[in-house]
Amino acid sequence: MKKLVSICLLASCIVYADPYARCIGCHGVNGEKSAINGKSKIIKDMTKAEIKAAMLGYKDGTYGREMKGMMKGQSMSLSNSDIDAIANRIGK
Repeated sequence: MKKLVSICLLASCIVYADPYARCIGCHGVNGEKSAINGKSKIIKDMTKAEIKAAMLGYKDGTYGREMKGMMKGQSMSLSNSDIDAIANRIGK
């Protein structure tokens, strides 16, 4: 049991070493999907500045429409450097 728990904990650390890893399920590997059945923008088409502004706005509650609540929860644990890394990876 201890080995299983250790492996699961290690896998979690590896998966989230990349802050964008939590976004892939909805937005796609390269930000190419319109998440949640078309309710979001395709983020690969956004600039780095737009992504940063959106993520910071989700975090402080000033940005978003119908997915605002879900994205606030997703963004709250992200640091500013995590947000920069996501913007640099996906943004134009």
